[in-house]
Parts: sequence; structure tokens; C-alpha cells
Amino acid sequence: MKLLFLLLLFPISMNEGLLFDFNKNTNAKEWQILDDTVMGGRSYGKFKIDDQGNGLFYGDVSTANNGGFSSVRYQLKRKNISNFTKVAIRLKGDGKAYQFRIKADKNAYFSYITTFKTTGEWETVLLDLNDLYPSFRGQTLDLPNFNKETIEELVFLIGNKKNESFELLIDTIELVK
Repeated sequence: MKLLFLLLLFPISMNEGLLFDFNKNTNAKEWQILDDTVMGGRSYGKFKIDDQGNGLFYGDVSTANNGGFSSVRYQLKRKNISNFTKVAIRLKGDGKAYQFRIKADKNAYFSYITTFKTTGEWETVLLDLNDLYPSFRGQTLDLPNFNKETIEELVFLIGNKKNESFELLIDTIELVK
């Protein structure tokens, strides 16, 4: 009986930090594309749920017309993250570098960002929250690194200053203590 209680309790505590778990029932429209077209660029990204239930962010980045990035973002209800120090993202990339961005307040003009490189295989990328630095339109701001107690927005962005196709599969995004 004690073992059954522990088994039932364990999954609840494991999901305490879950930010997003993609599956076949995920509404892809909860994730919004924002490309460089907002400033005249020619990149385009798309987002959908694949046949296995993963989030699939894909498209082409173009440096034409001063462009060069594509992003997908998700706004969540304000989440208290004061008990967590890291973000674990289970994903499969294409060997390219991506940015992970968060906002403590969805209305803030800047994001906190870090860059990670994918291997082309399924992997879990572990990012320290306090390594995310403040940035606005590609410029690092003279503010402290992320030290907030809440988040309201998650973003994946590709912008490697070259023309390239991209494909990023995302399974889960979870906070870790």
C-alpha cells in the first residue's frame, strides 16, 4: 500500500515544473510564429504538431532585405519559478544553433536569452536560468541576468546570420530544481 501511494505521488511531483508537454492533442495555434517579416525580412517559419505528437518548428531563414530570423512563442499563465534553477528541454534539432528566450512579464520589451546547439539526435538540453541574459533586438542590455520569480513567455528563435532551412522537434519543456 505504501508503494502504491509513493508511485501515485511521484508523477505529481515530477510535473510540478512542467511548462509544456507536446502531444497529439496539443493545439498548435497556441504557439505563434514571429519572423523578420515584421521589419521587412523574407524569412518564414511554421509550427505544427507532427504525427508523433511533437511540436515541429521549421522553415527557412533568409538574410535578404536585412532579415535573418524566425521564432515561435508561447504565452503561458504567470508561472512561479522561484523553486527552480534550470530549464530542461527534450528536443531533436538539425545540428544548428537556436536561442531559447523567456520573459518574466509578457509585456516586457526585452527577453532573457541563451543559445544552445543541437546534435541532430534526441537530447535533453539543460539551461541554467541565471545564464539567460537580457537582450532587445540583438543588443545585450546593461541589466542583471535572469533573476525573476515568474515567467510568462517561452520562445525558440533561429538567427545564425546566414540563409538556411531549419527543423526543430520539441517534446517537453520543464523546470528543474
